[in-house]
Amino acid sequence: MSVLDSIIEGVREDLAARRLPLNDLQEKLEHAPAPIDPHEDLRGDLVSVIAEVKRSSPSKGVLADIADPASLASTYEEAGASIISVLTEKRRFGGSLEDLTAVRSAVKIPILRKDFMVDEYQFYEARAYGADVVLLIVAALSTHQLKDYFEMATELGMASLIEVHTHDELERAMEIEPRIIGINSRNLKTLEVDQRAFAELLPEIPETIIKVAESGISTRAEVESAQSHGADAILVGEALVRAGDPLSALRTLRGL
Repeated sequence: MSVLDSIIEGVREDLAARRLPLNDLQEKLEHAPAPIDPHEDLRGDLVSVIAEVKRSSPSKGVLADIADPASLASTYEEAGASIISVLTEKRRFGGSLEDLTAVRSAVKIPILRKDFMVDEYQFYEARAYGADVVLLIVAALSTHQLKDYFEMATELGMASLIEVHTHDELERAMEIEPRIIGINSRNLKTLEVDQRAFAELLPEIPETIIKVAESGISTRAEVESAQSHGADAILVGEALVRAGDPLSALRTLRGL
């Protein structure tokens, strides 16, 4: 079993334990704040940053004790982040839907629910808890699921970040006509990071699509390298949560 398979197995078990009838989510859906369109925020003169609230990871273990995710998200917003990414997977990343709620109440910019979306219920759940964007990992989904989940997210008013790691996954992603594609330099099946993925895949994505470089970015030089290959935005978690001064760290990554 790959690392990705193991994570998804845990996600399904946790979902089964908390799943409610969809009708029980309806009231929460009705009172959820209107979704915020993130697309314009991801294009600008400076590199756009998707800044992540991330306590731990399967590859590095515990990264930071984030007692107040809302405060961290507010710092990211002050530093110029375009989107706040909130990990909601519990077992490997230490996240929760409560983190999503806390961050939504604290910031005015779009929020990405960062999780392994493998069930229709999770999309209603994401919107009910205030998510504006969801992550669709091509390696984790069948072609049929990828299409259906992309359409479901759109119908619920959410944008989708379509994540790929290989040429084959990029070809599959292009079939659904996405607006945002993320190139993850981390192989989720082995957790190995190889930033050559940026050089190989980013130039293959049409200019009409927003391009995000994900994983392994911690220095301004790495940001500039990703931009040279066509990245419009970067997604950064570890480098920010481990920084003693996340505001300064984020501004440095942006070139300020």
